[in-house]
Amino acid sequence: MVGQQAQIVIIDADPDQGRLLSQLLTEAGHGVRIAGNGDEALTLVARLRPRLVISELLLPDMSGIDLFDRIHGAMPMLPVILLTAQGTIADAVAATRRGVFNFLSKPCAPKALLEQVDQALGTHEFRSEAQEASWRDEIITRSAAMEELLRRTELVATSDASVLILGESGTGKELLARAIHRASRRAGKPYVGINCAAVPEALLESELFGHVKGAFTGAATQHRGLLRAAEGGTVLLDEIGDMPLGLQVKLLRVIQERKIRPVGSTTDEPVDVRILSATHRNLEELVRERHFREDLYYRLNVVSLRVPTLGERREDIPLLTAYFLPQLAQRHHKPARALAPDAMTALLNAAWPGNVRQLYNVIEQAVALSTSQIVPSSLVEQVIQVGEGGLVPLDEAKRAFERDYLVRVMQMTEGNVSHAAQLSGRNRTELYKLLQRHDLNPGMFKAGGVH
Repeated sequence: MVGQQAQIVIIDADPDQGRLLSQLLTEAGHGVRIAGNGDEALTLVARLRPRLVISELLLPDMSGIDLFDRIHGAMPMLPVILLTAQGTIADAVAATRRGVFNFLSKPCAPKALLEQVDQALGTHEFRSEAQEASWRDEIITRSAAMEELLRRTELVATSDASVLILGESGTGKELLARAIHRASRRAGKPYVGINCAAVPEALLESELFGHVKGAFTGAATQHRGLLRAAEGGTVLLDEIGDMPLGLQVKLLRVIQERKIRPVGSTTDEPVDVRILSATHRNLEELVRERHFREDLYYRLNVVSLRVPTLGERREDIPLLTAYFLPQLAQRHHKPARALAPDAMTALLNAAWPGNVRQLYNVIEQAVALSTSQIVPSSLVEQVIQVGEGGLVPLDEAKRAFERDYLVRVMQMTEGNVSHAAQLSGRNRTELYKLLQRHDLNPGMFKAGGVH
């Protein structure tokens, strides 16, 4: 049974019947809201993004089938159960063919209804309570688009189907792959990811399939390969669009036959892994250009999941910022605890071509360069502008800021190191080391010195 967070919307024109249903489901541990007609229900569904809808077939303003069609058009993965006192077998068949989760005749036994609710909510006996709670913990969101993606993710995770994860660079495709693994039957087995674009072509085959001793120059020992290292678990092939054509043939064979042949070997070895793949490239275009095998594309793309850009989920920017800020402040030993309100406005209005990864980098640079508990908007805007013109590496940005800061504090104190150390919160020895690192001489800043 899932907990109170599993919201259910009930639509019933009869208030008494609606309350009875609500009481039954509430006592079973579900969070419930009631609507009296179709329009009210559509508003409630759009606002709450529930996990299940239970509706009468006959409503004052529309039929349950019409309501389902409208819900299904906006949220195709949301299960809908229809109830009717006048149901027929033909009605039930027609409804389920349209995609309705189930069609129950009234009065229905409480036990039968609760069983259908559990099935619709995706309760799976093989999952532990910890898995139920934690499979999506790394994904920070309140976005409706992301919640719909996670709903589909949870459903596909329970199967063993190959999944192709699409999305721009920096959107979090690898996070989604890990979530699929944690929500699956393979959660207790290894998860292994490899970036096909980051490994030289000459080494990629050995990394994936392994090699025997002496298979090539430098192969002094046997290597299992990542596919066998993930036995029983999940493999993510990130940036699959960059996989060489020759390896695509061998990967297709692994998917079809569940066997691999290590480099230099003459025998096949069985392997049991689930293949997930991810790319920011247009694979259909690569197939047309014959840079990617069509048969492999269809094998990988049994189910596709597209991760929204950060621009499509701007409501998550404050949430992500609040999540990143304390981690980065601790990492860089900085006092930063919050952003100034206008700094958050700058984040909300930025373009974010690099998506969540770019947001993380901007927050990290702002924290690393800040000297106060509240990160000012001027610093955040500066970092964003630098990023839009080509992101400067953090070490370089930090060094430039540090030198400018030292110049300013030494100018303010006219080269008085003791005073400058006090203002900057450092002792004299630390400050001298910083000045030496940046080739700054205190004498340059004394009255009459060279500025």
